[in-house]
Amino acid sequence: MTVAERDPGGDTRPAADVAIAELYAAHWTGLVRLAWLLLRDDLAAEEVVQDAFIAVHRRWDSLRSHESAAAYLRRTVVNGARSGLRHRGVEERYLSREQGEPGGPARRTEASAESHALESEATSSMIEALGRLPQRQREVLTMRYYLDLSEAEIADALGISAGTVKAHAHRGLAALRDRMEVAR
Repeated sequence: MTVAERDPGGDTRPAADVAIAELYAAHWTGLVRLAWLLLRDDLAAEEVVQDAFIAVHRRWDSLRSHESAAAYLRRTVVNGARSGLRHRGVEERYLSREQGEPGGPARRTEASAESHALESEATSSMIEALGRLPQRQREVLTMRYYLDLSEAEIADALGISAGTVKAHAHRGLAALRDRMEVAR
């Protein structure tokens, strides 16, 4: 006979509280060990077991058999550990993806000073070459590649036809290509 079934007269706690306290005393250590074997993390294992006890307490009145509460706890711990492992996998995939992106928050290394210098030189060379183009070609290429406008939007902004935009873009790109090859 459990403490929840006998009423010594002095205990005014609800039967569910008494039963959960007994389950806790009898099964806590084994359930934490089970969770740890699945998760390999002390804190996560204890959290999963705590959540399992909370779930059993919340559903105490709807359990089919109070004798099967220990089995329900074990099932809940295993499911919680599975959920924790899935969450850990999602976190690891996210962090590994972010580490591969140059501006990602989890990036651990910065580009070298040489890379920055070369990038800056290439950018300044491009800007310089763009500045030597005729005004219309410079405008068309700037709107196309820096503002990412379509040919129709560029034509509308400059008051020229779409065919003229194409011609200026083609000539401007050819001139840039030639100037950048010479600069190498």
